[in-house]
Amino acid sequence: MAKKLYVGGISYGTSEDALKAHFAQAGAVESASIIMDKMTNRSKGFGFVQMTTDAEADNAINMFNGKPLDGRNLTVNEARPMEPRAPRKSFDRGESRGNW
Repeated sequence: MAKKLYVGGISYGTSEDALKAHFAQAGAVESASIIMDKMTNRSKGFGFVQMTTDAEADNAINMFNGKPLDGRNLTVNEARPMEPRAPRKSFDRGESRGNW
């Protein structure tokens, strides 16, 4: 069963292909993705790697947590499910109050 890993501290210059190749040293990688900022289209400095087996994921954590990649030390641990967030507030432009 595949296990998803959170990877923090990714250098802004690191590509998804480079991240996947780096983690392939620990075992088979199903996918690697770097989260990008929607406004700037620049890396947010973290991403996710999905390893094929739990053993390979544990090996990747042991091999890469706290170790450098492209000049920055990585934080690698098992990804947690995303927690529900409150809906974003919309900005009331004052149309209902008549003052804006």
